[in-house]
Amino acid sequence: AILGELGKVIGSIDRMRDSMETLPLREFPMFRKGAPYFFDWLEHPRYDEYWKALCIEEHHAKINVPALNLGGWYDIFQGGTIRNYTGMRERGGSDNARRGQRLVLGPWHHAVPFSNLVGSVDFGLASSPISVDVDGIQLRWFDRWLKGTKNGVDADAPVRVFTMGANRWRDEKDWPLPGTDFRRFYLHSRGRANSVAGDGALSIEHPNDEPADVYLYNPMDPAPTIGGGLCCYAGALQGGAWDQREAEARADVLVYSSEPLAEDLEVTGPVKLVLYASSSALDTDFTAKLVDVNPCGFARNLTDGIIRARFRESFSHEKMLTPNEVAEFTVDLWSTSNLFQAGHRIRLEISSSNFPRFDRNPNTGHELFADAETRPAIQTVMHRRGLASHLVLPVIPARR
Repeated sequence: AILGELGKVIGSIDRMRDSMETLPLREFPMFRKGAPYFFDWLEHPRYDEYWKALCIEEHHAKINVPALNLGGWYDIFQGGTIRNYTGMRERGGSDNARRGQRLVLGPWHHAVPFSNLVGSVDFGLASSPISVDVDGIQLRWFDRWLKGTKNGVDADAPVRVFTMGANRWRDEKDWPLPGTDFRRFYLHSRGRANSVAGDGALSIEHPNDEPADVYLYNPMDPAPTIGGGLCCYAGALQGGAWDQREAEARADVLVYSSEPLAEDLEVTGPVKLVLYASSSALDTDFTAKLVDVNPCGFARNLTDGIIRARFRESFSHEKMLTPNEVAEFTVDLWSTSNLFQAGHRIRLEISSSNFPRFDRNPNTGHELFADAETRPAIQTVMHRRGLASHLVLPVIPARR
């Protein structure tokens, strides 16, 4: 009997990629035995008392101890790692907790051991387990705060981050880094930013009167996930840094690229997209992805995000779209640290799916996770005077 159950589990894992296609999501078969709490989550699609009781961010003021917040740029939990550091540093329940927070972020994804090979990119020996000694970092931390050993932990910089592209570590006083220049990069096109072969551009110049970009989002043919912050079975879907050109070849992916940079540009900190867009649907999604493109065309994903239209103003209360009426969306792309080297391009991808990293929006406007029905939607992205969609990047001045 045990072997029989084991066989079912193995078979389920082997068919994981196919299982991801399941609709409605409330009937997702894999988690019925292994993760039944998943279905409790689906019963609470809005931020309500259920989530407030579970969310550690609601309880930062009750935490009275130092914490080592350790994560990676391609970790599925990166956002929470950073929010815990900033939240407990600002609202911790004691001076000891507020002063005792430390944040360490490497180029890693959610895997052990921490590796310099993340997806298809080798970030060098400085990020390898040999150089970093993650176990040693944790043991040293526990020796100080559990055993009282005076080992210099108190004198360490509160923030230590790995800057990709430069492939080096930097120690800082806080997060976001003091002196960060939050710079706007505006979307431009002549109305044909569809795919990497289109005319989408990204620059610090404010747009004038430019035609909108339009694409069809079909939930039955979603833009595919290629790397990023994933968990937990690489056999079905590999996370980390990968070339995005397969996704960028699609007409339902808008691609906006800067000119090749004349000099190095470091981006370290939180990234967001302010998007002015409309949809023919009552509810839909908009996704965004920040990409570093080298002179050979390799398009390395850095960080990404998504916004569900009905939650654009609040995760606690829904507000459906008025079809074909422009609304403002803020897409949180979490954070990154990357040196865009001279000759590289900064690229932004916009679509309405990144599947299966994020579940597909069926575009019906019906109750969440209960739909097997899907509908295509016409999506329109604005970038003109008064509706200037823009990417906000945390630029670190060169003098640092």
